[in-house]
Formats: sequence, C-alpha cells, structure tokens
Amino acid sequence: MLTGERKADNRMDSPETASGVIRLKPQQYIHILDTNTGVTRLEVGPQTITLRDHDRLALRPESMIVVPPRYYCIITNPVLRDEDGQPLADQHGQIRLRYGDQEIRFAQDPFPLYPGEELIGDVTRLHVVETNQALRLRALRDFSEIQTLDTEEQTLDRRAGDEWLFEGPATYIPRVDVEVVETVKAKVIKPNQALRLLARQACVDRQGHRRRAGEEWLVREEGAYLPGVDEEVIDIINAYVLTERKALHLRAKRTFQDVLGRQRRAGDEWLVTLADAEIHIPDVYEEVVGEVQITTLDDHEWCVVLNPIDETGRPQLGLREVRQGRTSFFLHPGERLEAGIQYIYILSEQEALLLRARESFTEGTGATATIRQPGDLWMITGPRDYIPPVEVEVVQKRQAIPLDKNEGIYVRDTQTGELKLVNGPQAYMLSPYEELWEKELPPVVEGLLMQQRDPIADRNVQDGDLLVTRKTPRPPRNKTRAVVFHVPQNSAVQIHDYKNRSARTVFGPDLVMLDPDEAFTVLSLSGGKPKQPNLIKSLALLLGPDFMTDIFIVETSDHARLQLQLSYNWYFDVNRHDEQAAVRLFQVPDFVGDACKAIASRVRGAVAGVKFDEFHRNSARIIRTAVFGTDEEGRVREEFRFRANHLVITNIDIQTVEPVDEETLKSLQKSVQIAIQITTDAQEAAARHDAERIEQEAKARLERQIIVDKSAAEGERRQLLAFQAENAAIESTGQATAEARAKAEAAQIQGALTVSLAQQEAEAALIRSEAELAQLRARQETELAHQQALMSLEIEKAQRLAQIQADEFRQKVEAIGPDTLRAIAQAGPELQVRLLQGLGLQSMLITDGKSPINLFSTANGLVNPASLPNQP
Repeated sequence: MLTGERKADNRMDSPETASGVIRLKPQQYIHILDTNTGVTRLEVGPQTITLRDHDRLALRPESMIVVPPRYYCIITNPVLRDEDGQPLADQHGQIRLRYGDQEIRFAQDPFPLYPGEELIGDVTRLHVVETNQALRLRALRDFSEIQTLDTEEQTLDRRAGDEWLFEGPATYIPRVDVEVVETVKAKVIKPNQALRLLARQACVDRQGHRRRAGEEWLVREEGAYLPGVDEEVIDIINAYVLTERKALHLRAKRTFQDVLGRQRRAGDEWLVTLADAEIHIPDVYEEVVGEVQITTLDDHEWCVVLNPIDETGRPQLGLREVRQGRTSFFLHPGERLEAGIQYIYILSEQEALLLRARESFTEGTGATATIRQPGDLWMITGPRDYIPPVEVEVVQKRQAIPLDKNEGIYVRDTQTGELKLVNGPQAYMLSPYEELWEKELPPVVEGLLMQQRDPIADRNVQDGDLLVTRKTPRPPRNKTRAVVFHVPQNSAVQIHDYKNRSARTVFGPDLVMLDPDEAFTVLSLSGGKPKQPNLIKSLALLLGPDFMTDIFIVETSDHARLQLQLSYNWYFDVNRHDEQAAVRLFQVPDFVGDACKAIASRVRGAVAGVKFDEFHRNSARIIRTAVFGTDEEGRVREEFRFRANHLVITNIDIQTVEPVDEETLKSLQKSVQIAIQITTDAQEAAARHDAERIEQEAKARLERQIIVDKSAAEGERRQLLAFQAENAAIESTGQATAEARAKAEAAQIQGALTVSLAQQEAEAALIRSEAELAQLRARQETELAHQQALMSLEIEKAQRLAQIQADEFRQKVEAIGPDTLRAIAQAGPELQVRLLQGLGLQSMLITDGKSPINLFSTANGLVNPASLPNQP
C-alpha cells in the first residue's frame, strides 16, 4: 500500500485511544514507548492492546508498507538483521539501526517500519530502459558486482565516482550505492549526416578505436548511435551537397589525412567538387570557409585569374592567367579575378584600343614578330575583336572623334608636350602618344561663353540682369573642344597669342576658333547712368553706329549747379584692311567711360564760363560748341574724333537739364512762369485784335451779301412764276392726253380680254364635254364588260351545278339501283295498307284539331274504296 493510501486509512479508521485500548486491524502497526525503560517497541495487528500506565503511543496506527511486483521503496536508517534476517536488538531491547544508511526493498509481503526507520518518498515503479536508451550511473561508494558477459559471469569492482551505462532494453534494479545521473538517448544519424563526438577521457569507442582525452571524431554510419559513457555529443553535422555549379572551400585546422586519403597540413585550403564526391561531411579538423559558385564564361567573355594554382593545388603567387570562353571553372583558394568577368573588346572601324606592355614579350611570329618592352604604347584598330594577353594592359578604348568644319579639339603630344589644334571636317583618331588637352580660360571668359550673350541684343544688359532673365542652367563646357566664338555683324574681336606675343583682330560676321596658345581680349566697359566702370563685360567690340547716355553735374559762372543728361551718337571709323588701325580699336579698354569723361570735361569747362541765364537760353549751342569745337569760319563742327581708338561722336542729344540747388530750381521755375505769362498775354491781345477785325469784315460782307441775295431772289422768283405757269399748262394738257389714251387702251384691253376669255371658256367647255363623254363611254364599257363577265360566270355556274346535280342524281340512282327505288316508292303506301289492314280499318284520319284538312281528297278515299289496293 502506498503512503498516500496509508494516510487516508489513518484518517478514516482512527481507533479510540482515550480508554487506553487500541484495536489494530490486520496489516496495521503502532509504536509504543515504555517510559520506564525508554524503549520503543513495534506492535503488529490484528490484536487488541491495552496501554499500561508507563506506555505511551509513539506512532498512531499505520498501514503496513505494500511493495507490489516491479516496484521498490527506499528505507533510511534500516534495522540491523542477523543471518536469518531477524532484527537485532541491544541489551535494553531497543532495535538496532544503521543510522545514515539506506536500504532498497523490492516486492515482498507487507511489512511495518521499526522505530527509527523512515520511508523516503513513495513506493516507486522500477525504471524500464527502452531500446536505444541507457542510464548513466555513478558509483557512490566502492562495491563489487557480478555481470554476465558472453554467458560468462565476471566480477566487476566499482570505485566511488566510476560511471558506466546501463543499456536497454532492460529493467534497472536500483542499488543504494549507485545513483542515476541521467538518461542517455541514442542519436539518430540520418542520411547525409554525421555525429561529432568528444572523448571526455581516454577510452575506447564503440568501433574499437582508442581515443585520447579531448579528441574529437565523427560517426558516419546511418542509424541510432548510443554515445558511450566517456563520449560527449558535440553536434550533428549535416553534409554539403555538391553540384556542378557549387564547390566547398575547406581549411585544415591541423595536420591530418582527409576522407579522400590526402594528407593535409595545418592551414592548407582546398576545394571539394562534384568530381571528388557528391556530398561532403566536413571532418572535425576541417573548417568550412564557404561555398564557391562556379564561374562561367561564354563565347564573348574573358577574365584574368591572379595567383593560379599549379598541378599540386598550390597558388602561384604573382602570376596571372587569361581564361576565355566558352568554359566553366571554380576559383581555388588563393585565386581571384583581377577585374571580374569582362567582355571581349569588339572594335568597329572607328574604334581602337590603346595598349601598354606590362613586361617584355614578342608579339606575333616570323617576319611579323614585334618585341615589346615594358611601358611601350601602341594601338590596334578595328574592325576586329581582341582579348589582351597577360603581358598587355588595355589603357583606353578610343573612338575616332568626328569634327565638323566649325569644330576642333586640342591635342597634346605626351612625348614632346607640343599642343596643337585639330579642326574638321574629318574623323580624327588620337595616336598612341597623343591625348586630349583641356584648355583653361579665365572665369570671366568662361562666364561669357556659358551665357551665350548676344553682343548686339544684350549690349545694354548687365551681367546680373542677364542671369535673372536666363534661368535655364547650361551644361559645362567641354574643355577639350576648341573654343569657338561667333563674331556678330559690324563688330570686332581681338585675340592675342601669349606664346608668340602677337595679336590679331577679327571683324564680323565671322567665326573665331582659338588655338591652344590664344586667348580673348575681354572688354570691361562702363555702364549705368551716371557711368560706372566695369559694369559690362564683352568679348566683341561693337563698331556702331550706336548711342550712349551719361548724367553729370556742371556749374555756371554764377555758381548754379545743373545736372545734365546727354545722349551721344557714336561709331568707330576704322579701315578693316589696316591691321595697325584695327589694333588701335582695343588700345582703350573702356572707350565708353573714356569718351563720357572727355565730353563731360569739355562741357564743364564751357559751362563754367557762362552765367545761368545765358546757359539756360543757349544750352544746346554752348554744349555742341564745347564738344565739337568750331572751324576756321566759326561754324560748329559735325563730329568729335578720338584718335587713340578711332571713336567718332556724331551728335549730342540734350535730354534733361535740371538744377541741383533748390534755390536755383525755384528761380528757374519763376522765370519760366513769367516768360510763359508774358507770352500768353501777348498772344491773347493779338488774338483779340484779330477777332475784332475779322468780326467787322464779316459784318460788311454779310450786309453786302444780303443785298445781292435779295436781288438774285427777285429774279429767281420771276423766273419761278413763269416756270410754274408753263408747268401748269403742260400738266393739264398731259393729264387730258394721258387720261384719253389710258381709257382707249383700257377699252382695247378689256375687249381683247373678253374675247380671249370667251375663247378659253369655249375650249374649256369642249374639253369638259369630251372628257365627260369619254368618261361615260369608259364607264359604260366597263359596266357592260362586267355584266357580261358576271352573266358568263352565272351561266357557267348554272351549267356546272346542273351537271353536278345530274351526275349526283345519276350516281345515286346507279348506286341505289332501280329495284331499290321501286321498293322505296312502294314502301309508303304498302305500309299504310298493311297498317290499316292490321287494324281492320279501311281508312282513317288523324288530326290535332288545329290544322285544316282537305276533305275533298280524303273523301275520295273514303267514297271510292275501290281505288285502294285489293285487300286479302
């Protein structure tokens, strides 16, 4: 019985002990303490126990311990037993115990616990070790046991701390001097797997191999593997599946011999491919660096392999090898591609490759053999395809540069450093020792070329305004391309060669293409009102005619300060075929500022010698005289020439003259108002006098015209009366004549109309009567034809009916037959006769009293019975 069951029984069947009488059931026991001797004894039921005065109940009734088959229990502090198995007691009668010891008891009869014995835990089922399982056991003390090995019994001595396995299938019988450390389960090794083991101490594995402590090995056999007591499972290693496109990169951790039988030294690296094995399980001394994918080259691909391996599989450091398709290979450890997989160089007719020799070699064979030295440059041109050998480096792939007649490129010879300009039209291919050269320009020139400013349309636009109006960004200039500038109409551009220290001037319209050593002369002109220096940048100098406006201040002799705004018409008078004269155009960098300063200086000098009133009245003459000067005859010249740069001023427009001082401005305004008032009054008086004179003359002409008009009116009235009388006579005569003529014509027209109407009515009546007659004739003919048709149909119908009736009657007669007809005809009278004869009547008359009866015929029958057939 289990401990829980025993406790339950105690709770349910607790005997009464208050009276000192204890009734024990079967398989129950108690412990009683004798207080006189201090000895505790065991009492087992069934029995009735009466406690004495010095007895005390130490343990209430308990059920005995029941250990069923295949169960066990652990008793601590078990009793000492003699050879017969009986408990031993000391001299006082107290049961002796093995204190601190344990005893395992298996299936037996129910037994009680002696005083001092204790049950550890519950009654436990024996441990069944299944197949592919084992118990790891450890000896707690030294002991010896007998085991049967190969039908032979052997005595094994176990030392404290020894470990061993109890393998199944079997039932483990526990011992107090052995503890179960753990349950070891077998590891299942699947296909393409291996078990990695570690020897905890020197041992012999299951294959019979001796292993040193710390040694690792693999178990590759498929199935369940139960590790030995000195073996530790590190991991389950999965195999790597190798394909035609995948290989395994391995590294040796120490010197050993691999599964393929090859000796590997520590640090060696190698590949395992499909040619070696379909699957590979890394050994314990192999480190998997990674998987290597196959490198495939097609017909148009090639590559350079660095440090290729030799026949022994070791990399040849520093060597290079060219491989081209169609092929596939694995990169072995130490090998790598120099620049990856590259395509074959396919060159067209306008393409070439610039090559450089890495080392000395001979190109070609026989008479065409060429010795190349390291650093040599040469080119191969198309059309062709090319794969460089390991001795050759492809520096650059070049294409022929197509150039129009207005295009060019800058080329530098890398051997001599010489620069040259190559212009079109042509397709230029650089030689091996030539390269494109980038021409640098000053930032100002770069900006002007990038802006693409029109020198004529944008001549008055400053740089900042032009950037605002043109917001679209332009691509940067290709510095290897020739610098081209379109010189507009009626302008000039100066180009200087800083190498030859010379300059040339180009007049538009023309196109300028700079040589490598040439540069533009940049014009920095004044702009704005008043003129400010360096506001306008330009490459082209406009030759005019054009105008410029300036504002400056002058002072008269009476110290009146005036602000003048003058506009000057100008042009450059230069002979385009004279190179010296053309060069002088650019001797003055800012001709606008220079001219405006010169003119302003002359005007200030002239105005300083006159008073304000005089200058105000004769400002135009004073300014023109000051600027243009006078000839020998005292007349103002027509132009003002600047001999330094051939600039000619042809006209001056005085746009505004405004006093700077406020007092002078007020005085000027007052004098202007007085002058205007005087002029206005004089004009009003002259206008008034002229108006009065014109009025008197108009009155005289009016009166004279009235008299003349009256005289002419009388003559016209007389003539009017004559005309009226004549018109009246003509009107009366004409009216009478017209009325008579109209009446005659009306009568004639009426008569003709009446005749015509009568003729038309007669014709209409004739036509109407003819139409009615024709219609009547047609109707009658139609009716006659209709009646004839109806009569024909009726006749035909009657004939057909008669024929049908005749045929029907004939057919009936023929069908009935003459005898039948005769019988039918005689049937009625004969029936009457027979009826009357049967009734015995000669004749009879039956009536309803309502229908009249012809008694004459009836009487004939009655009176003349002889007419009846003979009666029998």
